[in-house]
Amino acid sequence: MRIVSLLPSATEICYSLGLGEQLVGVTHECDFPPEALSKPKLTRSMLPESLQTHPGTNPSPNPGRSAAIDRHVRANVHQGSSLYALDSELLEQLAPDLIITQELCAVCAVSYEIVAGAAKRLRGDPRIISLEPASLDDVFDTIVTIAELTGIPERAPQALEPLRSRVTALSERTKSLSRPKTLLLEWADPPMSAGHWIPELIELAGGEPVLANALGNSQKLDWSAIAQADPDVIFVAPCGYDLPAAREAIRELDVNPAWRTLRAVRERRVFAIDGNAYISRPGPRLVDSAEILSRALHGAAV
Repeated sequence: MRIVSLLPSATEICYSLGLGEQLVGVTHECDFPPEALSKPKLTRSMLPESLQTHPGTNPSPNPGRSAAIDRHVRANVHQGSSLYALDSELLEQLAPDLIITQELCAVCAVSYEIVAGAAKRLRGDPRIISLEPASLDDVFDTIVTIAELTGIPERAPQALEPLRSRVTALSERTKSLSRPKTLLLEWADPPMSAGHWIPELIELAGGEPVLANALGNSQKLDWSAIAQADPDVIFVAPCGYDLPAAREAIRELDVNPAWRTLRAVRERRVFAIDGNAYISRPGPRLVDSAEILSRALHGAAV
């Protein structure tokens, strides 16, 4: 089977199932495991170059970058434009049997409509599967789904057993600990709440998620609501961006008077996280994410 993954999370799942050799094409954002970087790239970002940050580099100082990206994204989504371009000619050359994509978020990947339209022009009528996980269990279910679709259902338990074991162990370690009020921002300007599987990860890590939207989309937050919640700990993990970009987002927040009044900021309990790798990507590394959050929340206690 020839597989095209148009989701970084699906690429990670394929590798976890031993399907790396069958992956014939991926996205420009598929960077884990490192072997994925050598695969043909089928997508590119349509963000203006001035708004892009490139993984592994320190973004140049730009105090208004988060707000400018948000305005650009909202305008394009409102107009029905995709934030990603798909190389239809390369897709035809790769001749996939299976294309893995998503409809969950118009911002996170090339739109399903573009993928479906391009697939209609391919020979062989490839199957298109759309993954829509909203919880950690949903993510585990996608591993089973991909294993079944690719004819290797017996590999799913092998991939899932260590993940479920780590989840159980972490839950046991944190169940008797105090639970600090925890705010995770998926964006800085405007501030955006933690959605989908993220509140569950915070709970698993031993925190109490505040201003979160479990199983649903991230939502815009008012600074008055953030001030009222006054979290004990804040994580800043811009959706789709890496650790240097998260640090830049915190620098942007530091100029906001409302931010500086928060208890977590005053007590220096603000953490930058690689959102692209560990928060906004619904793949096997979400278990790593819960463990990372837990160490930040509870230190040596876990």
